[in-house]
Amino acid sequence: MAKPNKKGPTQTVEIFCAKCKAQLFKYRKGGKGSLVKCFKERIVDDYTQIPCQCPSCEQVFARDTLIRGAPAFKMIGGKVTMK
Repeated sequence: MAKPNKKGPTQTVEIFCAKCKAQLFKYRKGGKGSLVKCFKERIVDDYTQIPCQCPSCEQVFARDTLIRGAPAFKMIGGKVTMK
């Protein structure tokens, strides 16, 4: 399986907690689809103190996993929104 390229797309999206609207990440996302996973190497700014947990409401929004051999966060459906 091929790994995602390190540079990745140039378009960034901001990822927010769906419950309290706190900003979680600024992420270089490719494509137009929904947010299913976040590769750690593509995260530009990380606003969380504890990985996969919202800093304000402490809700768990993702799981730490390996996808295609690269470390990533697998998003839990309905827990995050993006702009």
